[in-house]
Amino acid sequence: MYIKAILPLKITVSWVFSCLFYGFITSSRSTYSLVALFGLLLLSGLAAFVPVSHPSAAAGSLQAADVAWMLTATAFVLIMTPGLSFFYGGMVRPKNVISTMLQSFVALGVISLLWYFVGFSLAYGTSWHGFIGNPLTYALLNNVGTAPHPVLSPGIPFVLFFAFQLKFAIITPALITGSFAERVRFKGYLAFMVLFCLFIYCPLAHWTWHPEGFLRQWGVLDFAGEP
Repeated sequence: MYIKAILPLKITVSWVFSCLFYGFITSSRSTYSLVALFGLLLLSGLAAFVPVSHPSAAAGSLQAADVAWMLTATAFVLIMTPGLSFFYGGMVRPKNVISTMLQSFVALGVISLLWYFVGFSLAYGTSWHGFIGNPLTYALLNNVGTAPHPVLSPGIPFVLFFAFQLKFAIITPALITGSFAERVRFKGYLAFMVLFCLFIYCPLAHWTWHPEGFLRQWGVLDFAGEP
């Protein structure tokens, strides 16, 4: 219950503060920020009380060294996103530094929520002919807990696998922001980020990294996001 109640609220924090700050520096759009804020808080509150299963790890089912390394790797990828924001912020004109940095930071909140609700399921849920996962398989972290998954995460908690893959889903759209820095409205970027995650990243992740993905079945190997 701890994971279920706390995670939806924690992953909303960066998005909430981004909305409030963006609304503060662009007062004409503060209404949109408040609507987004209350909408996300409502979704997070509801998600905390939806009954789902979080399997616990059995004694001896986890490999300590694998868990330690995956925690370290997950933290490293997480740190890359704020680092990327400073890198891109230093490449634009002074008046666009804040908005450019926000494009990276806001991905932490937006993609986390998408990954929590449907993204992880689309990428790693029950496969539909090797093309896409069932969006309900792991929705709201259902059947995701400290117990390892026999295929996707042997030896490590499945929730750690969820977090590791989440970090790659976050940094991917943030990386793309460098190609349109100073040339895209913030609302347009948010729409692009959501559509990119659902219709580009998740299907490609399923094709390549899911054991039943059609590219994986063809023998394609991509270690960029594999634990």
